[in-house]
Amino acid sequence: MRQDEPSSSASWHLRPIRIQSVPMSTPPPSEPLKLLPAYLGVASLDEALQHPRVTRVLWLEILVNDAIAWETLSHPLIHEAYRTACRWHTKYRTLISTLVPRKPLPEDTGPIDDRLYRQFAEALDFAHAHA
Repeated sequence: MRQDEPSSSASWHLRPIRIQSVPMSTPPPSEPLKLLPAYLGVASLDEALQHPRVTRVLWLEILVNDAIAWETLSHPLIHEAYRTACRWHTKYRTLISTLVPRKPLPEDTGPIDDRLYRQFAEALDFAHAHA
């Protein structure tokens, strides 16, 4: 046995580790976002609204996230995304409520783009897995 190796009867003493606090460069988000941080790499709704791809995923965030009072926000991108989310929720209400607990969105029987179904399904899967 080497000299620096402990014997089986040796007792080990753990020394405390000093942890220094590191100031955060950005404050934690005030809104509990679910998809946007993973999909766009943003930390807040304000930051997301500046992202070039926000129009493609904001309706999905609204669809799975009822922690934000979306209907009270007056930004035009949010208004259009909210309308799209309401339409998808109307068509797939049972599927959504099974996978993601949320309050119902207002009914809107307007048309949806069925080509977005895969994106919709992946977002529901992600939200369900991270709930």
